[in-house]
Amino acid sequence: MTFLPDFIDALGFTSPWTYVGLFLVASLLMMWRLEAMLDHGLEGTALGTVLMPYCSGLGNLIFVYLMVAHGGPVREVMTNCLVNNVTNLTLLLGLPALLWGLVVVPGPSAGRSRGGKAGSDTGPRVNRLSLLLTLAAVLFFTGAVWVLGQDGKLDRRDGFMLTGLFLFWQCFQVFDVLKHNARQRTSFGLLFYLDTLVVLAGAYGLYVSIDWLMAWLSHQHGGFVNASHLGWLSGWLMVLPNALLALYWGWKRRADVVYSSQVGDGHICIPLCLGLCAIFRPVPVPGFFETGMLLLFGATVLHAVLLLVLGGLPRWAGWIFAAAYGWFLYEGLLA
Repeated sequence: MTFLPDFIDALGFTSPWTYVGLFLVASLLMMWRLEAMLDHGLEGTALGTVLMPYCSGLGNLIFVYLMVAHGGPVREVMTNCLVNNVTNLTLLLGLPALLWGLVVVPGPSAGRSRGGKAGSDTGPRVNRLSLLLTLAAVLFFTGAVWVLGQDGKLDRRDGFMLTGLFLFWQCFQVFDVLKHNARQRTSFGLLFYLDTLVVLAGAYGLYVSIDWLMAWLSHQHGGFVNASHLGWLSGWLMVLPNALLALYWGWKRRADVVYSSQVGDGHICIPLCLGLCAIFRPVPVPGFFETGMLLLFGATVLHAVLLLVLGGLPRWAGWIFAAAYGWFLYEGLLA
């Protein structure tokens, strides 16, 4: 596991920026091959809800492993997860909406402009139903963490329950994708498995970069970039791939993938990361825990209402989510 760090050291490029760059390159490599998987048996929403969240949320899982294995402050795991999920549901969905708008279900006029009857294309409507189900899962997962955290921590019993909830949800998602593929008579070809190997290579790059950056940060004591802000800084680092996903798929006008990748990535943190960490060590809740929970609930409900009523996220709603994220930063860092 030390081949890549030793190689970087031999080149004389050992610095935080080198490993941040490695983190981004590995993430881009994974996303590049994930896009190719669209042609190898995975359609848009399935890619977002089953496979892409594991890749975009892999950094958070690695962070949990490093905190548990190295005896780090597991309180920062909760901070990391809250920063990740709130950023996903507010800023990283609000920003693409501000730039391009996120239209999951086009209006009647858009449907007719494609040369068919309005409502004849059921694909976007099915995607909306899938996204609404995913948002409903966010409400249940967030509610479970909120209730279990009322005593100020998540213990081992809580961890097993949260992990079990996640595994049940993933079983449901996997069978849904397999059912879709059976109906469409699609299968995973050889290129799918080759792309999987490339994704695993990218995962190794993620592990090396996060391991080095966490070790470096633990020795910093001045300014804002120091060990006391490990949860915030690691949370922002982990959402960089999500930001690239949101901007890229928003530019390509794939609102369904923008939505499903960000919302599905949240399931990796809440409940999976918190559940796994709590199984090994109790996870205390930070002071802004209630603020984070309220924001997650409010953002999820608003997304569901906008999807049902407007078929997506209009540009004016992007300002609301950007402002909500600003409030989260104020409550978490300044209040």
